[in-house]
Formats: sequence, C-alpha cells, structure tokens
Amino acid sequence: MQTSSTRTASNRFALFDLGFRPFYLLAALLATLSVPVWVAQWNGALPQAGHVSAMAWHAHEMVFGFAAAVITGFLFTAARTWTGLPTPTGRSLAALAALWVAGRVALITGPGLLAAIVDGAFLPLVALSLWFPLKRSGNRNLFFVGLLLLFAVANLLFHLSRLGVMSLAPTLPAQGALFLVVIIVSVMSGRVTPGFTRNAIRSARIRHVKGLDAAAIGALAATLVAQLSGAPAWLLAPLALVAAALHAVRLALWDPLSTLRSPILWILHVSYAWIPVGLLLLALSTMDFGVAPALFIHALGAGAVGGTIIGMITRTARGHSGRPLQVGRAETAAYLLVHIGAAIRVFGPLATPAHYGVLLVAAAAAWSTAFLIYLIVYWPMLAWSHRER
Repeated sequence: MQTSSTRTASNRFALFDLGFRPFYLLAALLATLSVPVWVAQWNGALPQAGHVSAMAWHAHEMVFGFAAAVITGFLFTAARTWTGLPTPTGRSLAALAALWVAGRVALITGPGLLAAIVDGAFLPLVALSLWFPLKRSGNRNLFFVGLLLLFAVANLLFHLSRLGVMSLAPTLPAQGALFLVVIIVSVMSGRVTPGFTRNAIRSARIRHVKGLDAAAIGALAATLVAQLSGAPAWLLAPLALVAAALHAVRLALWDPLSTLRSPILWILHVSYAWIPVGLLLLALSTMDFGVAPALFIHALGAGAVGGTIIGMITRTARGHSGRPLQVGRAETAAYLLVHIGAAIRVFGPLATPAHYGVLLVAAAAAWSTAFLIYLIVYWPMLAWSHRER
C-alpha cells in the first residue's frame, strides 16, 4: 500500500490526448513566427516565398492557419464534453496536426496546386471528424460543422483565385472568413463572458436587455456582409455606427470594470471591446475621415480575435488539464502584449503616419511575443500529463 510519503510524480507524453493540446501549441507557434516573417517581407528584408504574395499569405495564415487551428482544438475538445463521444486522439489527431503543418509548408514552397490540395483538405476532414459525434448524439451544436465547411469553401476560393481559375482578389475570401470568426466571437462571448464574470465575481452587476444580443449580432453580420459586398457609404456607415453602439452597450451591461483585478476575465472584456472600436473605424473609413480600411480589419483581427484567442487558449488549457482557472504574471504579460500590439497597429498610423514602418515592427514584436510566452509557459502543460503514482 502506498502512502503520501512514497508517492512519486511521473510525466506522460500527452500531446495527442485531446485536440486542444497540439492545435493550441501549433497556433501559438504560427503566430510567433509568421507575423515577424510578414513584416520582414513588407520591409524587403525577406523575399516572397512560394506562389502566394506576401500580403495574401499573411491574410491567409492568420485566418486559415492560426484561427482555424484554435477553432479545431477547441471544437475537438468541446465536442467530447457536449456528446460524451470520442473525437480524434492519438494517431488520427497526430495525422490531422501533420496535415495542418504540411499545409503551412506547402503554401510557402509550392507548387500552387499541391498547396491547394494539401491545405484545402484540412478543414473538410476536421468537419467530418466533428460531424460523427455530433450527429450520432443529436447534439444542437451540429451547426459548427456547417461553419467549418463555410471556412473550407472560403479557403478553396482563396486557392482558386491564386491559381488563376477565378477572377477574385485572394484577400477577399480571407477577409470573409475573418468576418465569420468575428461573428462567432460575438456569439460565443455573449454566452460565456457574462457567465464567467458572474461566477467569479459575485459583486458584478451583470444585466440583460431582452432582444439586445440578437440585435447586436444581427447588426454586426449585416455590416460585415455589406462591407464585403461593396455596399455604398450611405448604407454601410449607418449600419456600422448602429452595430458599434449596440455592441458597446452589450459590453457595458457585462460590467467589465468589475474584472480589473482578474486578468483571466478582463482579457475577454477588453478583447470584445475591439468589436465596437473596429465598427466605428469602419464607419469613419467609409465616410472619408482619413481612416484606412486596414485599421478596422486589424482592430477586429489582431484585437478582437487575437485577444479572445489568447484569453480562451489559456483558460481552456488550464481547465482541461485540471489546473486552477488563475493565471500568473507571464499570462498577464501575454494578454497586455496582444492588446498593446493591436493598439499600435490600429492607432499608431493615425497618430504618426510618417513612422508606419517602425510602428508595424513594434506591433508585430508585441503581438508575436505574447504567443511566444504562451508557447514557453504552456508547452510543458500541454505536451505532458503530470500525475502522481
């Protein structure tokens, strides 16, 4: 019989035990490496790699590489909780992770057709892997399969445009996929952020206005569809302003100030705040106030999506690995760096447009360092399972 004095700790390699383990780490690795590479290409320090232009490659990888990996890891893990049925683990999970890596490599080495086949196969296989447990259990979250297939279609359109099969700017499908992610973030945040805040901070004054959530999400979707379809300014600007106001009110009702002493909570509130900020910037760019459209794209992408991702991949990684839902100085630094990087990228060009190149380097350094911190801190947690025997 073992006693507490005779127990010893052991580590077991657990990288492919659950979907969040490899895909969170791979997403963080891509964020750490790809953004500095893109900035180096923009500055002429590195040549374009593969058959895809530097701008198109950057847009593609942030959505179909980085965000898709996080979504895959999250859904594979969550679906097991929703259904009680298995999702890919072990060799099948390792094979999907290897396919994701192969897609990243093929995109910068070519040829274009090979990259389209390898990279294009990933999302349909993820959707199929998710469909089996959700369909078998009759789970209401089956709509996520449809969302993954929409991602797959957008990715296919990207590759077809790069191969010259379609007369379409390759950044357009990537932008559409980003908008879909932003809508998912707005829906998910409405479900979890007020609940997490209420559960952790009993004094928080969480309020709910009937119909506000549906109105805010609907206005956001209408605005992004209008922007993507090239709607005229007289329609797009009012839509964006209404959507910005609705999301600002929605966030205020979640009592964000109550979370100031809890980084694992305020990261979700601050990240969500970028949605109304981005919508306001979209309205200003539409009304010729000297705001470049790229600023609203980065407010949504680097701020809202990037911030929500760093918040959720720390929280869910700790929760699913049996650790307390508390973060230390390293994670808090990562949270701050993501938003510092986003703020420099979005507001820097408005303040000092003459220093755009320096600002771009500073923003990339801050944002990527945040995910490097995640890699360093969370690699031991996700690659190994610590237990006592």
